[in-house]
Parts: sequence; structure tokens; C-alpha cells
Amino acid sequence: MMSHDREAMVRRGLRLNYLTLAYNTLEAILSLAAAVRSGSIALMGFGFDSVIEVAASGAAQWRLRADADRARRARVERRTAQIIAGSFLLLGIYVLADSITSLWRREQPQRSILGLVVLGVSVVVMPVLARAKRRVALRVDSVALSGEAAQTSLCAYLSAIALAGVGLNAWLGWWWADPVAALAMVPIMAREAAEGLRGRRCSDGC
Repeated sequence: MMSHDREAMVRRGLRLNYLTLAYNTLEAILSLAAAVRSGSIALMGFGFDSVIEVAASGAAQWRLRADADRARRARVERRTAQIIAGSFLLLGIYVLADSITSLWRREQPQRSILGLVVLGVSVVVMPVLARAKRRVALRVDSVALSGEAAQTSLCAYLSAIALAGVGLNAWLGWWWADPVAALAMVPIMAREAAEGLRGRRCSDGC
């Protein structure tokens, strides 16, 4: 049987994940639409990260709903951590390849007002969600949920990086700022993938 405090934390985690799922679904649709129209690698990488964040939140839902059963909790914990780490790895590979190709071909993305709006909102919303989910993860002692909270933090970092690249291209015409911003995302993704695969808990600085 779960304690009342743990049960309350699990319920809160579920509510936060429902909110994340709804927001990231809308974020993914809008950012990918903006990326297709503008040809922005940074927006495309951010949009795919939003898709992965939806999948990670679904995995976190699976983990939270297994919390009452200790044996199942441990099994689901490992699998969820692997899913989230794998998603980081795949996204990093995609963004790296696409960014290098864009720089090599000197592909200039078009301006995207929609992309700038989506990224600006995410810079504000994602850190708030990440902090709340990290507190839940620590209270229920879950590496997998810490990883999912870190992915939400990563979404905030990526939105800031992408906003810089897309903004510099829109306002100053620096075409290279977009793929360079996308490349700047890759080390963060690689770090989170490595930590997730090692099963390490993310610190507050994730």
C-alpha cells in the first residue's frame, strides 16, 4: 500500500503529465508546421523534440500508474528510463545530420513568425512544468521520472536556443544561425541520453 503522501504525489504527477501531453501535442503541431513552411532546422529539431516529449510523457504515465505495485514499479522504471534515453539519442543523431547538411548546402530558412511565437511561449511554460515534475520525481524516488522532467527542461533549453537561431535569421538575415543553433542542441541531447542509459538521476541542474 502507498502512503497518502506518495499517492498524492503520484496523482499530481499524472495531472502534470496530462498538461504536458496537451501542451506538447499543440507545440509539436505548430512548430513542425512552421518548420516545413520556413525550412528551419532549429524549428524542425524543436518540433521533433516536442513529439518525443509527448512519447516520454506517455511513458511517464505508464510509470506513475505502476507505482502501487513494487515489483511492477521496478520493471516499468527500467523500461521507461530506457525509452526516454533512447528518444534523446535518436533526436540528437537526427539534428546533428540535418544541421551539418544545412550548413554544407548553405540552406537559408525563411522567416517564421509562428515559430518565434511558439518558441517564446515555450521558454516561459516549459521551465515551470519541469520544476514541478522534478519535485514529484524526487518525492517518489524515480530515476525514470527525473529523466522525463529533464526532458521537459531540455525542451525549455532547446526553445531558447532555437529562438536565438530563428530570431537572428529573421532579424539580421544570419542564415547560419539557424543550423548552428540546432547543432548547439546536440551535446545537451547526448548528455541526457548517456545519463538515462546509465540510470543516473538528473540533478536539479539538468
